Amino acid sequence: MSELICVGAVAGAFGVRGEVRLKSFTSTPEDIESYSPLTDEAGANRYTITLTRPVKNGFAARLSGIETKEQADAIRGLRLFARRDQLPKLPDDEFYHTDLIGLEVHDTGGAPLGRVKAVLNHGASDLLEIQAPGLKTTVLLPFTHDAVPTVDLGAGRIVADPPEGLFPE
Repeated sequence: MSELICVGAVAGAFGVRGEVRLKSFTSTPEDIESYSPLTDEAGANRYTITLTRPVKNGFAARLSGIETKEQADAIRGLRLFARRDQLPKLPDDEFYHTDLIGLEVHDTGGAPLGRVKAVLNHGASDLLEIQAPGLKTTVLLPFTHDAVPTVDLGAGRIVADPPEGLFPE
């Protein structure tokens, strides 16, 4: 498991005084400020985050060291990471998306179904995007207790009971 977890991203400059438009990936979006300072993916640059106001699809925010619109434009797309120990401990039935990506998926009989490529959320609930062997397209498995009764991070596997017909025979 990675020690760094992506909690947000810079969507671009906001205004002309160095503020950025910030997308938060935390369950309570404004909590991203409390996990500050955040780093880039390499852990080389640290940013203290100050949210200034909510805006459509995120927040206007100040990042330490970013003072001009040009500097804000230059970090567009920057993903921001928190150390795992900065984040709250999750209940047993909740997982950080980064911990699910790459896990092997097996059906309840032990047959391999594929590997988790991504975790998606289009508004209703999470979906596991699974790359199945021999398939050109991925399969979207609802990440519900019925469809995914077991996640074993230690063993690196998920046991799934997919709806009938979701995976080809």
